[in-house]
Parts: sequence; structure tokens; C-alpha cells
Amino acid sequence: MSNIHPLSDVQSENIGDDTRVWQYCVILTDAVIGNNCNINCHVFIENDVVIGNNVTIKPGVQIWDGVTIEDNVFIGPNVTFTNDLVPRSKKYPEVFAKTLIKRGASIGANATVIAGNTIGENALIGAGSVVTKNVPANTVWFGNPAKQKGEIDENGKIIYT
Repeated sequence: MSNIHPLSDVQSENIGDDTRVWQYCVILTDAVIGNNCNINCHVFIENDVVIGNNVTIKPGVQIWDGVTIEDNVFIGPNVTFTNDLVPRSKKYPEVFAKTLIKRGASIGANATVIAGNTIGENALIGAGSVVTKNVPANTVWFGNPAKQKGEIDENGKIIYT
């Protein structure tokens, strides 16, 4: 059974067991969220979103249509996802770009992930980075635009290059 704060607007019935949704969250009807997730306060999750198990989403994150987050992912505070590569007011694309965050990846605070990219398994994105292209598994990226700065092993040890 999930734990949903009464001051949240959770319209989805697709929320897994032991997932906690904090106050002031909005989760739309078709969103799917796995088991044992922690959705912190002030998070917005749109309809065409799939979130796996054991995911942590810190405050101030908006997850737009087309974003898939696999298991064991950490999304830091105020991470920004985009889904429209040519945004215009009141004009929407036929299909939003798809973004995939693979298992075990971590995205630091205030990073921006441009639509249509994949962040590989266990990759680490540094705080404030702007991800403009695909990120391979087990790599460390930071900067604007983000560039590969090293590799990370299964224990979280970073080897800078």
C-alpha cells in the first residue's frame, strides 16, 4: 500500500506498494509509478510517464510526457526534463520526444535533460549540468553542455579522465 499525503492531487491509480508521495504533488491519471519510490514535495508527474521501483525524486521536479525512469534512479532537487524540442505557446508536437533514464542512474540538483536523450545505467550527471546528448552507462558527466569527465564503478567510485 502506498502512502499519499492528503495535500497532494494524485489522480493515478497506478502507484506501487510502499511508495510515498509527499505534500503538494500532482500526479496525472495515466502515470505509472513502481514500488518503494519516494516522491518528494512539489513534484509534478504528467500522463505518459513511467517510473520504476526504488526511485527517489527530490522536490521541485516536473516529469513531462515521454519520460521513462527505470529502477533505482535518483533524481535530485529541481532537475528539469524537457519534452518538446521546438516549444511554442499553444502549439504541440504530434508526438513528444522520448527520454529514458536507465537503471541506477543519478542526476544531480538543477541539471537539465534535453528531450530525446538516454542516460545510461549507473551514469552520474553532476549538479547544474545540461545533458544535450546520450550518456553511456557507467560514466560521469558534468558542465554546460555536459561532457564526459570520467567513469563510475558499481561501488560509486569515480575515476576521472
